[in-house]
Amino acid sequence: MLLETNIIRRGFMKTAGALTFSFTFAGRVSNAIASNGGAKFNAWVSIAADDKVTVVVPAAEMGQGVITSLPLILAEELDADWSRVTFEYAPPNPKIYGNYHRLFNGAMLDAGSLTVPGYWMPLRIGGAQARRVLLDNAARHWGVPVGELRTEPSVIVHAASGRRLTYGEVVKFATVPAELPQITPADLKKPSEFRLIGRKDIPRVDVPSKVDGSAKYGIDVRQPGMVYASVLESPMEGAKVAKVNADEVMKVKGVTRVIPMPFGVAVIGQTVQATRVGRRALKVEWDLSGATAASFDSKKAKAEYARHGKDPNAKALEWFSKGDAPKAIASAARVIRAEYSSEHCYHAQMEPMNCVARVSDDGKSAEVWTGTQSNFLATLAGAGVLKTSPASIQVHQHLLGGGYGRRIAPDAIAQAIALANATKQTVKLMLTREDDLAAARPRPMTYHLLSAGLDAGGKISGWYHRLVAENVDAIAAPPRFKATGGKDLIGWRGLEQPFYAVPNMLADGVREIRGMRVQPWRGIGAGYNKFASESFLDEIAQATGQDPVALRLELTRDHPRAQAVIRAAAEMAEWNRPRPKDRALGIAFSDYHDTLTAGIAEISVDRKSGRIRVHHYWVAADPGIVVQPDNAHAQLESAVVYGLSAALLEELTVQGGAIRESNFHQYRVLRMSDMPEIHTRLVATDNPPTGMGEVGVPSVAPAIANALFRLAGVRVRELPISPGRVQAALKA
Repeated sequence: MLLETNIIRRGFMKTAGALTFSFTFAGRVSNAIASNGGAKFNAWVSIAADDKVTVVVPAAEMGQGVITSLPLILAEELDADWSRVTFEYAPPNPKIYGNYHRLFNGAMLDAGSLTVPGYWMPLRIGGAQARRVLLDNAARHWGVPVGELRTEPSVIVHAASGRRLTYGEVVKFATVPAELPQITPADLKKPSEFRLIGRKDIPRVDVPSKVDGSAKYGIDVRQPGMVYASVLESPMEGAKVAKVNADEVMKVKGVTRVIPMPFGVAVIGQTVQATRVGRRALKVEWDLSGATAASFDSKKAKAEYARHGKDPNAKALEWFSKGDAPKAIASAARVIRAEYSSEHCYHAQMEPMNCVARVSDDGKSAEVWTGTQSNFLATLAGAGVLKTSPASIQVHQHLLGGGYGRRIAPDAIAQAIALANATKQTVKLMLTREDDLAAARPRPMTYHLLSAGLDAGGKISGWYHRLVAENVDAIAAPPRFKATGGKDLIGWRGLEQPFYAVPNMLADGVREIRGMRVQPWRGIGAGYNKFASESFLDEIAQATGQDPVALRLELTRDHPRAQAVIRAAAEMAEWNRPRPKDRALGIAFSDYHDTLTAGIAEISVDRKSGRIRVHHYWVAADPGIVVQPDNAHAQLESAVVYGLSAALLEELTVQGGAIRESNFHQYRVLRMSDMPEIHTRLVATDNPPTGMGEVGVPSVAPAIANALFRLAGVRVRELPISPGRVQAALKA
């Protein structure tokens, strides 16, 4: 109820403001009749005379299903015929289309599993508003009280006279008032009245084109007269080109230009093949004098991170606190301590970074064709390159072949615009996998220091969790980082423990500045923070002789929704059923942006190779109202796959500030042959939706680590839980 109240009070007022504000920026809609005889009712929806309903989608489609789920939400309140609903991407205007979730506060960004939660109320209000205008127009047309009318899918019905009008027919004579009807939460449908939301028979609209190959991604774009570009990316931020064999590369057939740029060396050519051959022929000497990362070695830095974390004078900023954790731990009957760590991770998106750009002759405006998680950030990046206004940058949004946070950063867009401006040609930039890795914006490397105080009865009386890492917000969201006084809202996510009944808790963060280009990564900070805290909780369970499930149920005794997902996962996995000697189960609980999950892994381990095999993974989630059940299950499964890969295999190595891995033969990811059976359950409630795209990630790694301890009696406290680390633990 607190969650629901917060959304209504904080989100509704901003939503109403956005809907009113939209008429100034989206065009005045009083009597707004489109050329096709349709009407634009507000910033979110228009209806044509042929009954076609077009919903404006302010988010990117990167496999999470938003071009289905967002129109579905509006169509529910509009009472539209779903077969007549289509969509168009919103223009980059956060004043109208910003996400008013409390973590975004109006930013136009698709990330954090917050698209459905953030646009839930604006889209419902937009749909209800348009329906009210249609009803008012029909009532005037028929000369009857509006209270005598009802709607069926895209039809207005006057039962007393038997008359019916389709929405398209109403549009032909409708006028849209300058001041739209006021919609309150009480005017919206109750969940029991939903006709579209929650249905299992409504498929995602993007799937058919992805199956038959007609889907268009950024990498598929072709424009007349365009040239191609490959870029040898600078190995780190601040590295500059000191010397390059441009004359030699220009001899490659099809190469037209070699251009040293602040971000690397670009090879321009008439064909992709020419630019790739030219790119491989490059020999570059780098000036690293201005690169902070030049001295960074990830293996050597681990000890430095640990030393900084243990330093009593470390500059730590508080993230989460209740009671007096230091005092409780100092006076505890027993104290348990542990250290955890994780490596850098690459996004490994299927589609390498790319962009097509065309710059006007005067260099003051540009068009770009790409897939981006923020078309508004794309305009800011382009404006920065051309020293012009964001309004002068036109973004043609395309499907994303994987985002996971990587396509928030507009670096490829800025590079393509810079190259188009330098060449005065339309340029298609496509990074090779090698350059995509070299230009990686990884999840940060981390170190964790945890301690827990136990009272005489073995109950946790105090909890402390310190994180040491580079701060993602400092690079990805500098204004917000400054406004919070240096707190990392992305990287520290998951340090908080709002669902565990421990009277005294403290979580804080210590910032490292190493020059790495860290960025959000699927599950953001919760991926490594929950690995540390949920693994540590099992250490406490083992030390006190408690069952891990029973301990979590006891700690969540004040939160029935949390208990429900823990019980659901335990029931699915048959937690108490004996397993063969070569297998064991491990559990973890996670709360991620208000969605609650519990995951259980069943594993075995090859004691010679150290290779862990996950045979089954069960996950239960409570995301509130489920807009699309089948897609929600798919998102859970997808996130589990991503979590498994990061937990068992994925690791970037940095030497001298540069990433050493060059392709998937070195940066290993999960293969089909490694896949377990994944079992999902949705514990749906009538609470507002809280997102699904990433929520399956955080519980995977700790569940595996906890299963390994129960199976082999060894605790691996580093991510990934690679064969080498498992071998070392077994031999210790």
